[in-house]
Amino acid sequence: MKEILRHAREVIRIEAEAVQGLLERLDDSFVRAVELLLACSGRVVVTGIGKSGLVGRKIVATLTSTGTPAIFLHPVEGLHGDLGMVTPQDVLLAISNSGETAEIIGLLPILKKIGVKIIGLTGGLTSTLAQNSHIVLDVGVEREACPLGLAPTSSTTATLVIGDALAVALMRQRNFDEKDFALFHPGGSLGEKVSLQVKEIMRPTAEFPLLSAESTVKEFLQAIQRQGADLALVLNPDGTLAGMITDRDLRRGEVGSPKFLTQGIGGLMSSNLPAIEETSSAAEALRELTEKNLEALPVLDKAKHLKGMVTLRDILNRKNLKVF
Repeated sequence: MKEILRHAREVIRIEAEAVQGLLERLDDSFVRAVELLLACSGRVVVTGIGKSGLVGRKIVATLTSTGTPAIFLHPVEGLHGDLGMVTPQDVLLAISNSGETAEIIGLLPILKKIGVKIIGLTGGLTSTLAQNSHIVLDVGVEREACPLGLAPTSSTTATLVIGDALAVALMRQRNFDEKDFALFHPGGSLGEKVSLQVKEIMRPTAEFPLLSAESTVKEFLQAIQRQGADLALVLNPDGTLAGMITDRDLRRGEVGSPKFLTQGIGGLMSSNLPAIEETSSAAEALRELTEKNLEALPVLDKAKHLKGMVTLRDILNRKNLKVF
């Protein structure tokens, strides 16, 4: 068993080093590739064969789901008629670790006649593919994780990472947001989470204590014990949110003092709380919760009146909404 784990760790270490090596080689070529893809008025056509083809199909899937129209061209099928799908308005991503893959090289003369721009993803920087590409992205690796040095392992991982980097860079440049993502992912749990509005998953106000700033520490403790909660929301007289108080906030008071239980919670609560509107998406709530390391967010309507509460667990597991 120890030997199996040692071999597995060695594979992970080798591939991690291959990915880390990409950071040092990212340069203006990557920027020009992103700019070329942004300016593309057609589609991104990805081609590769064998393991490179499988990686290419994954890159296509990532691009299409994040706002960049893309298709996969099998190089052999391309030599037998499928090159008809390529137009001068497209950009072609050609994947070949060596840069000398015969099926890819066979496409190059025809691609030149079509007039399509080519981005080569290769480790062969002086290869035929590199010499015939408008932009070359270096995905070369020092060694494969395969002990024979034959099966594409580190090289396919490196190529996949560069494909993801291109897709995410394009997303950011296009300001592709949660609503766009939801449009392309209407099915499944992922689509459900990004398309849901907060009001569809929030807890109603009846599930947690609501107090005023004049409420006492004793009333707060009684309320959270009665409802099995560890926090209470504090409202202004007009129903807008004033703050939140948890049992941890009680440490700010004079614990042990005879007057402690009669002290008002207004001086102990947290004010200026992050909150979210009920029409916001679940994805926006998730981002707010994770970025600010929060367990729960008050939900407000447009008039800033409290409507409910949404928690991290509510979003990640809709079937079990009991947290407090």
